[in-house]
Amino acid sequence: MDFTKLPSILTPDLGLLFWMLLAFLVVFFVLFKYGFPAIVNMVEGRKQYIDESLKKAHEASERLQNIKQEGEAILQEARDRQAQILKEATETRDAIVQKAQDQARNEGARLLSEAKAEIESEKQQAIRDIREQVADLSVQIAEKVLREKLSTDAEQMKMIERLLDDVTAAK
Repeated sequence: MDFTKLPSILTPDLGLLFWMLLAFLVVFFVLFKYGFPAIVNMVEGRKQYIDESLKKAHEASERLQNIKQEGEAILQEARDRQAQILKEATETRDAIVQKAQDQARNEGARLLSEAKAEIESEKQQAIRDIREQVADLSVQIAEKVLREKLSTDAEQMKMIERLLDDVTAAK
């Protein structure tokens, strides 16, 4: 293969090579002096930003975990409080029911004793009424019997003497 027939770009001569090397070194020096530090600073800044973001994400995750634990603790406390309130409500309800039952018993006993007293009073009144009626009837019957027995003067005198004898005998 004959290299002399190739285009000059593929087979540069020594002068072109020198200038290309010189241009490369100047570009490399400018990049090394100004470009690479800027790129390295950008990469470092990006790295710090990513590290800070990861650190913040980790802190946020820890805070979220703490918040979850606090939420669970608060929820458990609320459940405990709810159970306590329900227990107190049950005790209060039972106390109110017991008090109402006691009041009902007391009221029933009072009403029963009042009813018994009223019945006894009515019974006594009825007995008095019956006694009065029996006494009136007895007096009326005795009056009729005595009128019939003492219809004559002789019978009246006999009765008066007998009663006087009973009175004097008793003394």
